[in-house]
Amino acid sequence: MNDPQLKLIVGLGNPGAEYARTRHNAGCWFVDELARAGGAAWRRESRHQAEVARVRIADCELWLLKPTTFMNRSGAAVHSLVAFQRIEPGQILVAHDDIDLPPGVVRLKQGGGHGGHNGVRDVIAHLGADFWRLRIGVGHPGSKDQVIDAVLDRATAAEQSLIDAALERAWAALPELLRDGAQKAMTRLHTREEADAAGDPQADK
Repeated sequence: MNDPQLKLIVGLGNPGAEYARTRHNAGCWFVDELARAGGAAWRRESRHQAEVARVRIADCELWLLKPTTFMNRSGAAVHSLVAFQRIEPGQILVAHDDIDLPPGVVRLKQGGGHGGHNGVRDVIAHLGADFWRLRIGVGHPGSKDQVIDAVLDRATAAEQSLIDAALERAWAALPELLRDGAQKAMTRLHTREEADAAGDPQADK
């Protein structure tokens, strides 16, 4: 595992107001907050089939991208900007929802398969698998037949509170990822989750 020298952070989701608050758009929530906190405005780039923004985090200039295609065609939008800016797969972080993780859990990893996620599947088809992923847990509905309906629906209030807390940890860990590397960032994320799960009173200090 090589430490990332990130140049691009992608938030996966479906376009349109009807999908904006659904579980499948958790990746968009991540980059939306990065843009807001960085005072960046999204602009629509039709040639890239995406909305893009520029932010500076921990002395690093980063592109942010949200495909304006539907989820299963995300790879074309990512590939377009990557090719234009000459960005390598190892310099990309893709944030996306993950039904195999419970709400409140977020994981950072490089490479691997798509895990049944159609957006990640399409990015892999266009770029290969060596990009970084921020997996945002949204929970499994319990039955494979219910997965599509679940990810295209809103989380419950209790689930959303847990997802929001996990996103806050991920936002807080991003500068550490950029400055100090993946291992320290993953340790920060995972240690905090374990402390929260155990009810550690020091977790918020």
